[in-house]
Amino acid sequence: MADVEHTPDTEPAARVSTLELFFDLVFVFTATQVTTLLTNDLTLRGVARVVVILAVILWMYGGYAWLTNAVAPNSRFRRTLMLVGMGGFLAMALAVPTAFGPAGWIFGLAYFVVNAVHSGLFIVAGGPGAALAMSRLAPLNLTSAGLVLLGGFLPGYWRLAAWAAAVAIEIASPYLHRIGDFSISPAHFVERHGLVVIIALGESIVAVGAGAAGITVDLGLVLIAVLGLTLSYLMYWVYFGVDDAERAERALAGVDPSMRAMVAIRAYGWAHYGLLLGIVAVAAGVKKAIGHATGHLTLREALLLASGLAIYLVSDVAFRRSLGLGRLRHRTVAAVLTLATVPLGLLLAVGQLTALIVLLVAMLVVEERASRRT
Repeated sequence: MADVEHTPDTEPAARVSTLELFFDLVFVFTATQVTTLLTNDLTLRGVARVVVILAVILWMYGGYAWLTNAVAPNSRFRRTLMLVGMGGFLAMALAVPTAFGPAGWIFGLAYFVVNAVHSGLFIVAGGPGAALAMSRLAPLNLTSAGLVLLGGFLPGYWRLAAWAAAVAIEIASPYLHRIGDFSISPAHFVERHGLVVIIALGESIVAVGAGAAGITVDLGLVLIAVLGLTLSYLMYWVYFGVDDAERAERALAGVDPSMRAMVAIRAYGWAHYGLLLGIVAVAAGVKKAIGHATGHLTLREALLLASGLAIYLVSDVAFRRSLGLGRLRHRTVAAVLTLATVPLGLLLAVGQLTALIVLLVAMLVVEERASRRT
């Protein structure tokens, strides 16, 4: 462990490492499990559960993105702890479908381990500034993790309440203790979160395959599967555009270093939570639509598909506003118009998917023409 205590190399990594990419693969499974949880329960209770459990997971997943931004996984000790963290995330993912049932304590215990590893590695190897900032934040993180662990042993709505309280602490924590001492490397930070979005969008492609399981492959199934793929592609284009990743990196780099962490928490914390929640909702909606290739959706399923895309667009607007990237008006209008596609879904699932695709294409075309005039 000597390399942990004395290694001077605690500078933020310039680019995402292959170990981080390997770590992110666990998130593919996690997103799939959360989508399944939502697909199996489209009641208000089910939606509330997904909102809370996704918030809990993403707070700590984002925490690891901040961790590797400050602590390069370049020693055996650090890589071993990253493996422990990966194991914890995998256990959480396995427990997600029954997290509000018999596997709640497993989810809570795994989350506590993931949290403890994150805080410990940050304090030990994060450098003086990051270690000081984390020493202030760690008690709040561990308190929220303790609530998640406690909630895993509680029954019914008490579990949901305990986990919601944990989320409330996580949301408040950056404002209760200053986080300006965290050093943000813009290149690594933007790339890492962009990869998370790509991975989540990839999960929506997995949802197409999952929804098609056991269904006879015919022209109708192929058509609706291609429409689902096209919708995911356009969501990718909404976020990344032609050079939006580079613009985001420049914008974050242009923020005063003392304010950069707070801008990062708004743009890549809260806004990205909305982006990923929207992706999960759309994936669940597409999964339901695949099962109705030549039929209609229920009201809940049609609302899920439309509101998922609306949440995604509104969150993208919040993300861009935080970084001053523009492209706000047309996306806000498009977010509202997505809800107008619900009646189409009640008539024909293919019709609603087609309408959402047309809406996104029209939005992107109008945006491009507007940008040319300015």
